[in-house]
Amino acid sequence: MTGLPKTQPRQARRPALLSGRPVLLAALTIAFGLSAYAQNGNAENGKKLWVKDNCYTCHGYDGHGGAGAKLAPKPIAMAAFIAIVRHPPASSMPTFSEKVIPDSDLRDMWAFLNSIPAAQAVKDVPLLNQ
Repeated sequence: MTGLPKTQPRQARRPALLSGRPVLLAALTIAFGLSAYAQNGNAENGKKLWVKDNCYTCHGYDGHGGAGAKLAPKPIAMAAFIAIVRHPPASSMPTFSEKVIPDSDLRDMWAFLNSIPAAQAVKDVPLLNQ
């Protein structure tokens, strides 16, 4: 208890800092810790898993988006990627538990997304400069 009168609603007694998704994301990031960053994953396997687990249907074969968010190039941090897959924000993206997609598979998928190069600048594409 925080010492507030019992007549106040329960939610009012909870510190504002502890409510909402930012705290959940921070807690999950800490829970995954540095070990998630230390394990870079296997991009080749991640590409196979990306198709096998149907991520491409919303995010595209190369992670550039579509019905789902653009995830490549330059994906978000691995721990945040895993946290969002486990607890997506309000959207049409389903939640995937570790039983459905293990963390090791998500690390591989993240490595795949991280391996996708940025598109060439228009000025560097000869056909577009004719």
